[in-house]
Amino acid sequence: MNPLTRMLAALASVLGFYGCDAAHLADLKPGVSTAQEVRERLGAPGAEWPNADGSVTWEYTRQPQGTRCYMLTLNQGGVLQKIDQVLTEANFARVEKGWSAEQVRRLLGRAAGETKFPLKPEVVREWRVEPVTPGNNAFFHVHFTLDGFVTHTSRREEQPVG
Repeated sequence: MNPLTRMLAALASVLGFYGCDAAHLADLKPGVSTAQEVRERLGAPGAEWPNADGSVTWEYTRQPQGTRCYMLTLNQGGVLQKIDQVLTEANFARVEKGWSAEQVRRLLGRAAGETKFPLKPEVVREWRVEPVTPGNNAFFHVHFTLDGFVTHTSRREEQPVG
């Protein structure tokens, strides 16, 4: 397969994937849809987060290639209560120095990638996010100590290569 064909096939699969997301999410209605319906449309969640009120939040990340992570909250009876896309500027601003890696995961979902810098020493996790400049690739980074606590955050935006 030549490079152009490969690129077009990849683009078509990504567009189809997001189209399916939009259709499946549009079919889910807070206050009506059940846990079974959510699983039928979106599959098994990447993580299940119990909440203090007895509800549970299911994580559906679209990382590493997508720029979305959906958190769906279901009440104790297994009825969908809300759908949140959590990779937002408001949530990025909530990440605080001293937070644990689990607290960050609970807020933003699974990261797209992780790089360890043992000589610095730090671990950097990144999430692919919506770029400011259309066509660019953008990333939100959370910097952790080697034992898993936030030191700071940063962002990167770059033009695609090629």
